[in-house]
Amino acid sequence: MDILLIGGLWLDGSAWDDVVPQLEALGHRPVPVTLPGQGDGRADATLADQVATVVAAVDAASGRPLVVGHSAACTLAWLAADARPEAVAGVVQIGGFPWDDGKPYADLFPVTDGVMPFPGWEPFAGPDSDDLDEAARSAFAAKAVPVPEGVARGVVHLSDERRFDVPVVVVCPEFTPAQAQEWIDAGDVPELARAKHVDLVDIDSGHWPMFTRPAELARLLADAAAAV
Repeated sequence: MDILLIGGLWLDGSAWDDVVPQLEALGHRPVPVTLPGQGDGRADATLADQVATVVAAVDAASGRPLVVGHSAACTLAWLAADARPEAVAGVVQIGGFPWDDGKPYADLFPVTDGVMPFPGWEPFAGPDSDDLDEAARSAFAAKAVPVPEGVARGVVHLSDERRFDVPVVVVCPEFTPAQAQEWIDAGDVPELARAKHVDLVDIDSGHWPMFTRPAELARLLADAAAAV
């Protein structure tokens, strides 16, 4: 199965370099998606540009792909399901949840000169980053791509109720499946509260399991692919 891999904030397609060969060995065709403004040098990219790129990757896939979003890009994966509910086999959300209609995509950190740079590790102290050693943190920070303001402050637009028919798997790294279920039940994740098929799976990692647990993450993605 084609598995589209969408990195979160500050990540380009190389974030999946350790996951790709693992998925290939498991018989799948991983497709890291380079998002406009996150790897192509565009500082003027918008959220609509990123959505269009993900939807184009769905359209170009062989068969119905599994669409994987990490962190903020969980919303991008869900937007793909909204745009192509009949063409997406399933959605996997790693370390995050989709925003609902009308919310800013990722207006989370200061914007400077039209971009939202990586804010350093202080906001991610604790379970998010405890499994990253100093070398990994330095490498991440050195490669981090500032996110264009037009992406970070873009507004999420959802319109097709058929998205709720698309199966969803939430991979829970720095939080547990039980915590995720509590948030969904409490109404904190309204999109997943309305989704008809949601599975929660655990992974023993921080917020970036593609770096610290690539083999385990690949196995979870392969399991998700087999289930749809």
